[in-house]
Amino acid sequence: MSTVIDHKMLKRGFPLPRGVTILKSGINFAIFARHATRVVLVVDIRRQEKTEHYEFELDPDENRTGDMWHILLDADLDDFSYGFRMDGPSHDAKGQKLGYDSRVVLMDPYSKTVMPRKWGTPAQYGRTPCSTIVSTEFDWQHDKPLKIPFSETIIYELHVRGFTRSPSSGVKAPGTYLGLTEKIPYLKELGITAVELLPVTEFDENDTVFHCPETGRRLKNFWGYSPVSFFALQPGYASDPGQTVNEFKQMVRTFHQAGIEVFLDIVYNHSGEGGYDGTTSSFRGIDNSIYYLLGKDGSYLNFSGCGNTLNCNHPVVRELIRDSLRYWVTEMHIDGFRFDLASILGRDQQGNVLPNPPMIEVIAEDPLLGDTKLIAEAWDAAGLYQVGSFSSDTRWAEWNGRYRDDVRSFLSGKRATVSHLATRIAGSSDLYQTSGRSPLCSINFLTSHDGFTLYDLVSYNDKHNLPNGEQNRDGETRNISWNSGDEGTTSDTGIIRLRHRRIKTFAAILLLSQGVPMLLGGDEFGRTQQGNNNAWCQDNDTGWVDWTLLEKNRDLHRFFKKCIALRKNNPIFRRDDFFTDEPSSPTASAESTISWQYLEPNRPDWSDDCHGLAFLLRQHLDAGEVCSFLVMLNGNRDIPLFFTVPAPRPGKIWRKIIDTAADSPADIVAITSAPALMTEMVKVLPFGCVVLQDRQPASGRTI
Repeated sequence: MSTVIDHKMLKRGFPLPRGVTILKSGINFAIFARHATRVVLVVDIRRQEKTEHYEFELDPDENRTGDMWHILLDADLDDFSYGFRMDGPSHDAKGQKLGYDSRVVLMDPYSKTVMPRKWGTPAQYGRTPCSTIVSTEFDWQHDKPLKIPFSETIIYELHVRGFTRSPSSGVKAPGTYLGLTEKIPYLKELGITAVELLPVTEFDENDTVFHCPETGRRLKNFWGYSPVSFFALQPGYASDPGQTVNEFKQMVRTFHQAGIEVFLDIVYNHSGEGGYDGTTSSFRGIDNSIYYLLGKDGSYLNFSGCGNTLNCNHPVVRELIRDSLRYWVTEMHIDGFRFDLASILGRDQQGNVLPNPPMIEVIAEDPLLGDTKLIAEAWDAAGLYQVGSFSSDTRWAEWNGRYRDDVRSFLSGKRATVSHLATRIAGSSDLYQTSGRSPLCSINFLTSHDGFTLYDLVSYNDKHNLPNGEQNRDGETRNISWNSGDEGTTSDTGIIRLRHRRIKTFAAILLLSQGVPMLLGGDEFGRTQQGNNNAWCQDNDTGWVDWTLLEKNRDLHRFFKKCIALRKNNPIFRRDDFFTDEPSSPTASAESTISWQYLEPNRPDWSDDCHGLAFLLRQHLDAGEVCSFLVMLNGNRDIPLFFTVPAPRPGKIWRKIIDTAADSPADIVAITSAPALMTEMVKVLPFGCVVLQDRQPASGRTI
């Protein structure tokens, strides 16, 4: 390798493709910068223990085509990093503020990798060339998209580092992509079909200003919702930061071999550069008024709550986002995306809400994303709430925040909840049917990374976020939770039993509802964050999954696993169309696919004071055979309910397969060993769920 680059090796280069391209004639660099008047390519070449530093100023006549700056180095380099210095005016022609500073070394927005560093070591954005290149050679072993239908999908949300970082995880590479693969047998046995990973693109975990009030230690940006790149992976999640891309690809390949899809939680609504007081790493120093939404006074419009908002519907930014998504699908074999604060994708350059946002259409219509699952978090931090109205395109599914809130309200004992609960269980037709969408557009969830865990939801009335260093001001105040009679840790066995009953009832509702269920990793065995509902900065036992709870709460884990199997084995719980009878119907015929009741068959009570609901599902199978399920729910805090069950179909008897008030293993049993119902009336304890089934599955099938 040559260790000296002279000017004879500098060529004009090519404006496309953007980023770095290895050609036979050399290495081509291309970057968009409309308002820059001066662009300098900065290159650091490493040879053994020595680093050679070069800076090449691009000639605006020779090395610029339109708004693209480009240069080709006629050199064979295999270990180098690069960046750009830029200079230009303070404002653009429209008077909008620019952010040029020739002292800052900027990252290439299209760089696929960054300088390797271990978790917690200082990032060098702005100070040194951080963009790098990596070989794309990898043996995928004929890997291809699994294309699991949404109707069969069960999503499991997790944090790459937090899932295995605790010593209790027992993995060889804790807190890493490879460590995650060591938990695949566990996930496979649980029955989930997709993992949804919190952000994995490069971010600075050290960019927080908050300190733990007890220890004084500076907290970490643990979750990573502050991207400085939309392509480059976070190297701190690799066991060997120099092999980040290969380790990530190995992780995806291993998940696919196990039949599990990989979704990414992707952040295109803002960047980690923050406000003008933040670190300029890339976009601000390249073309501030192109990449961000700016007010008339030059300040950032902050619809993200994180200091800035990306200008998503500008053609240049749209192309960046589209190219990023294509990269993750084609090069990294990703199966789906959850778009953080996706409503921002629908705002114009003044922040107004567009009726038909080009960005959302570009994503849905891109031919390379045709098999990719698209999930929107259909709101933003400025109050725009679009659940049910984010897009009429059937490609888009949504995190159904109304599902979360309505189920929580019912199982907290609140008034006026039964009709809302019925609508959510039936697939949220009020949100999706009129636009021609299906129940599968609803991603049903009870908890996520943002908020209480499921165990904390039944254990805390209030958030306990003092360790975050913001005097408990951060995090959601409206949690729709109830502590079951005592705040936090308790030794009261009655309260503990009630909490477990409520968790199981939550799980039964989630997994027997129409739509696509999503679980928060660790909820299935009672993971707790000690009441912290905003653990974004807790890179410690609070944010890490405690795997000792798996053994302690085996009853919960078993219940979740069996409920997942019940859902998988019965298509009636995962329809791709809506029921013909609406939840508000006063009566329903005996042959209906679904019918509703309160305590008496075909007599629902939709009044505000009602706290009970039951529904009968009839599943029509092959050869005219019918299988029925009766699900009974009690949303009272103190009063048991006695449900009169409909008569079973001729030749059948009801069998009790679920009773969340029972001890394990009687809480959920296979139909082959389920006790026959000998009475016409079933007692359901407060916050309990009882499920009856009247048909034995085909040979070899169990719940």
